Amino acid sequence: MTLKPGDKAPNFESKDQDGNAVKLSDYHGKKVVLYFYPKDNTPGCTAESCNLRDNYEALQEKGYEVLGVSSDGEKSHQKFITKYDLPFKLLADEDKSVHEAFGTWDLKKFMGREYMGTLRSTFLIDEKGNIEEVIEKVKTKDHTAQILK
Repeated sequence: MTLKPGDKAPNFESKDQDGNAVKLSDYHGKKVVLYFYPKDNTPGCTAESCNLRDNYEALQEKGYEVLGVSSDGEKSHQKFITKYDLPFKLLADEDKSVHEAFGTWDLKKFMGREYMGTLRSTFLIDEKGNIEEVIEKVKTKDHTAQILK
């Protein structure tokens, strides 16, 4: 990952779970938690998303809007949101353009196998669109605490 605190966050356009266009520039003047996760309905991603859901009010009190990003499609995101009652948007980055812009699509290794996939990470973006913090070692069950520390 090459982006670091102080860098301008790359602007992007993607579709949310309902097919609506979402741009980072839409959130100018607001703070954003932009979290990248590998796959809907998997144990770690569910734990992380539910932790953010359970603490959504606290995040909003600190001025944050939450956007989740994975390479899953809109229908998968709709099911994930419905199943776990997630109160925030999930972006369907099927072409990996948002991942590429943030450096979160990279070579991974698991059980001796190498493959391309999502590096679980979170970017905290300030009201002016600058990166305040990059969280690369995400604690899925306690992610909000990492954000609000």
